[in-house]
Amino acid sequence: MPQADSNEGREDVVPTVADAPMSEALFRAARVHRIMAGGLLRGTGLYAGQELLMMRLWERGEQRQADLIKTLGLDPSTVTKMLQRLEQSGFVARKPSPHDRRAVVVSATRAGQALCDQVKQAWSELEQVTAAGFTEAEYDQAMRVLARIEANLTTSTPPADPADTAGAPSVA
Repeated sequence: MPQADSNEGREDVVPTVADAPMSEALFRAARVHRIMAGGLLRGTGLYAGQELLMMRLWERGEQRQADLIKTLGLDPSTVTKMLQRLEQSGFVARKPSPHDRRAVVVSATRAGQALCDQVKQAWSELEQVTAAGFTEAEYDQAMRVLARIEANLTTSTPPADPADTAGAPSVA
């Protein structure tokens, strides 16, 4: 792995983005991607991140909240906040499961279903901008690299810190 200048063993050195160029580049790309997604979704009434939850409902239909949490790979409290906001906006409905009263079932309402084409168009535009100028080979390579980064990050266990047990940042 290519390394920037090492400051290991020097406690007086402040970390910089030069210490983690790939992480910094990934952070910047994810940030501008999310900003663009938010802009494209502006007319739908959805915020960036909520469309992913809606896509799962459109794709798979009514499902348990626990299954949505697992599929999205988000913190349960984040999904709960997203669902509360989507429910208040009239895009989803939640009800107790008829088979297990402890479980909550989530479905898209008619208003939520009506957003499908707009979201599909927004994501099509987002994909076009994101992949602009890539050859097919470059696109395929980028997809492999991103999959590898995701695998690296999901198989690595960060050090346990009791102060961090509150969960990841919210995307609700």
